[in-house]
Amino acid sequence: MTAPLRIAVFAGTFDPITLGHEQLLRRAAHLFDRVVVGVAAAHHKKTLFSLVERLELVNASFAQLPRISAAPFQGLLVDFAQAHGAIAIVRGVRGSVDFDYEAQLAGMNRRLAPHLETVLLTPNDDTQHISSTLVREIAMLGGAFEQFVSPHVALRVGEKVKAARVT
Repeated sequence: MTAPLRIAVFAGTFDPITLGHEQLLRRAAHLFDRVVVGVAAAHHKKTLFSLVERLELVNASFAQLPRISAAPFQGLLVDFAQAHGAIAIVRGVRGSVDFDYEAQLAGMNRRLAPHLETVLLTPNDDTQHISSTLVREIAMLGGAFEQFVSPHVALRVGEKVKAARVT
């Protein structure tokens, strides 16, 4: 008899997906049989990329890793996780501020869905400082943002920044 798949979800806005996200997702793929990347609709934020574009960037980042796939989500993360048959929610924690927030979120999620575990992963030293917000800001200010994202993402960010400067 085959054991059921151990599925985890990893959610965020991914505007854009960074090397830090990619590293954490690859590590999560070693812990779980399948990882579903929940790309948030982010109606409350003004994003650089549309939801469809963010999904494309995430899927392109893991084209060689079929255990990682992206899906759009809105609403409660626990509902998204349950809809995908997940046993865990994976979250990245860069520092103490992230930890405090994530610990509170994990407690709330545990009350909403006691059967879902939250797994907190810390990034490697070389990606700990990276955030999508800072990547966007550096790009908009003409800085060397390319070092924080994969080449295919850097190309798309560059196109978006150039288009924003024209308008």
